[in-house]
Amino acid sequence: MANLTITIDDDLLRRARLRALERGTSVNAILRDYLEALAGGRDVRTSAVAKLLDLSRSAGSRRARRRWTRDELHER
Repeated sequence: MANLTITIDDDLLRRARLRALERGTSVNAILRDYLEALAGGRDVRTSAVAKLLDLSRSAGSRRARRRWTRDELHER
């Protein structure tokens, strides 16, 4: 497997790391998945399923951290 070095702004990397953390993955994995899709390494269906699974995992982890009060649930 080859290594790739890129140069990006420090703030961009910080924001990318936060987004990857929210998704339960790494910046490296996100970039690898993007490059695979760009190069045609995966078909559209496989890519869509992977994205849905990532979203499902991140939604589940957010849901587990949030505790709603009765008042918040019934607020109008």
